Amino acid sequence: MIEKMKKIIVLAPEDRKIEMLNGIRDLGVIHISETAAPNSELSERLSQLNRIRSVLMEQPKVAQKEPVSGAAFEAMHSSLVSEIEERRVLADEINRMEIQSEGIAKWGDFDPKEIRELEAAGLSFSFYLMGRKELETLPEDCSYIMLQSIEKQNAIAVVGELPAQYNGNRFQLPEKGLGQIRAEIAAKRSRISEIDEHVKASASMVRSYDKEIVRTTDDIVFNSVKDAAGEEEGLTLLTGFIPEADMEAFRKASSANCWAYATDDPAEDDPVPTKVRYNKVTKMMKPLFDMLGTVPGYREYDTSMWFLLFMALFFAMIIGDAAYGVIFLVLGVVLNIKTRKVSNLNMLIYVMSTATIIWGALTGTWFGSEAAMRIPFLKALVIPSIANYPQYFGVDSTAAQNAVMKFCFSVGAIQLSLACIMNVVRKWKERSIAFVADFAWLAMIISIYFLALMLVIGAEVNIKLVFIIVIAGLFTVILFGSQEPGQSFGKGIKAGLGGAFTTFLDTISAFGNVMSYIRLFAVGMASLAIAQSFNGMASPMLKGFAFPAGMLILIIGHGLNIIMGMLSVVVHGVRLNLLEFSGQLGMEWAGIPYEPFKRNS
Repeated sequence: MIEKMKKIIVLAPEDRKIEMLNGIRDLGVIHISETAAPNSELSERLSQLNRIRSVLMEQPKVAQKEPVSGAAFEAMHSSLVSEIEERRVLADEINRMEIQSEGIAKWGDFDPKEIRELEAAGLSFSFYLMGRKELETLPEDCSYIMLQSIEKQNAIAVVGELPAQYNGNRFQLPEKGLGQIRAEIAAKRSRISEIDEHVKASASMVRSYDKEIVRTTDDIVFNSVKDAAGEEEGLTLLTGFIPEADMEAFRKASSANCWAYATDDPAEDDPVPTKVRYNKVTKMMKPLFDMLGTVPGYREYDTSMWFLLFMALFFAMIIGDAAYGVIFLVLGVVLNIKTRKVSNLNMLIYVMSTATIIWGALTGTWFGSEAAMRIPFLKALVIPSIANYPQYFGVDSTAAQNAVMKFCFSVGAIQLSLACIMNVVRKWKERSIAFVADFAWLAMIISIYFLALMLVIGAEVNIKLVFIIVIAGLFTVILFGSQEPGQSFGKGIKAGLGGAFTTFLDTISAFGNVMSYIRLFAVGMASLAIAQSFNGMASPMLKGFAFPAGMLILIIGHGLNIIMGMLSVVVHGVRLNLLEFSGQLGMEWAGIPYEPFKRNS
């Protein structure tokens, strides 16, 4: 359920501002409405801490040491920051020097210092690369020394410089010789190795960085709240939202700390955060909601229970294979053993895998193999009318496929009808006659369901009655859909007529929403076809010397099929909940997550 919130203002004397903020942070129940921009120095430090932690995490895993803090941490951190920066600079210098050495290497190993000593003594040399024809054009009074050939060109050392009109590729004398550069590269690489060893050894201090990152994050939040806190006539004011369930704890804290406060119900336009209280069952959905980053609005529905029930069914129908469900179940058990506790993720895996096993068993799908139906026990579990191998039960294959498609449309009609009923109940409680429009939507959804059956599987339907209900429902929604408590009926009709075209489009969209559930059948059949294809490829090879290759094909093929199935669950299963179902409910999933001002370190 979504917990009820109270808007709250807390006041304290200005000279007790820090004391009040610390007290509220220690209590950890108030979501602060406004915060200032993060402190730039603290933000830079947090970025630096995360950067160093990432470097440590890239090292081979080692046993973690007890976290250090204070001066010990700062000394370690300062050293790592300095060395990692030094390593970056050294690596850049090595790259530059290697490029330089490649250009010098063809001239051989020499000491530029000796040439400069000759220049100081009055004998200046310039070095050039020239072709044979260019060399022959040099004047007779040009003194030069022929050196070794370089890349099929003549290398010469000219006394002085060549006149400008002569073409030659001049070699600029480097500051250091090849031997010296290579020696410096080796020294820099040795220093990099020392740094790498120290960083590798420091990988045991990741927990220290975890602790410091949390503490620094706390400092950033505290400063943001402090800078945004209002000040008026010697008082500090803090505005936020607090769950009604935590009001008693706050009253005790305010009495003990002499804080003044005022509370009120949130206004319609207040940015109220959403705190969802999960029960023992619905908390399984929290990992999925966290991954998707979805938060219902404060005045929207908590659909976690319905999300879980329908998601389990969608997961089972999309994956579709009982053997795949067994694999998921085993993975869940392994994760359970490894973590030594039953987490929400573990429970979610158990529910999804069990649902998959049940659906796969009912349709007779075990690794997509037809041979499974030759096992009496597995065959006895199948419901013939929805079997993937209906020939073993004397059922026509088209009839079996139609039965599954009808089931998909039925699931869609049930889920969308549930959304209409939830809206009716809510608006009835709010004493809004707009609930009549949701009854109309319910009638239209059921009519569209029968229309879908007629179009897709050829079911006999009174099409005239369907269109009468849809048209009557459309006009009912126009008349009642915009009615609000405290508003005249005529004004509601006027608003409804203004949005009549949108309502018409929504009616067409409702047909698309019901039809959308056919994806459960289509994706499930595609998964079965892929499994059968890989089975067919591997079957001739599962004997003799080709047996390992056949097994490899099966493992890779079914592995890819499972991965694609998981992606399909995200694309299709989540979509049906977040778009079709939530859209019928009128949910936008634009809630603000409840993040109380608290100390995490």
